[in-house]
Amino acid sequence: MIRVRVAGVALDPTGQHVILLKPVDELPGQGRILPIWIGQQEATSILVAVEGASVPRPLAHDLMRSLLDSVDASVTGVAVSRIDEGTFYAEVTLSTARGERVVDARPSDAVALASRVGAPIWVVDAVMDDAGVEDTVT
Repeated sequence: MIRVRVAGVALDPTGQHVILLKPVDELPGQGRILPIWIGQQEATSILVAVEGASVPRPLAHDLMRSLLDSVDASVTGVAVSRIDEGTFYAEVTLSTARGERVVDARPSDAVALASRVGAPIWVVDAVMDDAGVEDTVT
């Protein structure tokens, strides 16, 4: 697995939001980047978390964090685990009183939650190999 960071959230030429995941050990303009198309609300939620912005009311991912805190569970990591016919899948790994649990999630929700709690974000090698593109940012 490859540990990644949120390199940015952008709009594609059609106006759809895309999150850009970049291996943590690669510099901008080098290596690969994984683009995943996401919804507007998820893009906003990720940007709020990455930028450390405050919001007047909790967003859905803030609620997730609060729910986990209230049951003494924590996110130990998230992973973009596979791609199937252009659809990305992710998993959130939780540490709970009942042991480790893995929960299915959309990549946008997993990344938004991880960004809020400081959990590492991973991409399975096969996903990066299949959907990663050359990073040409200079």
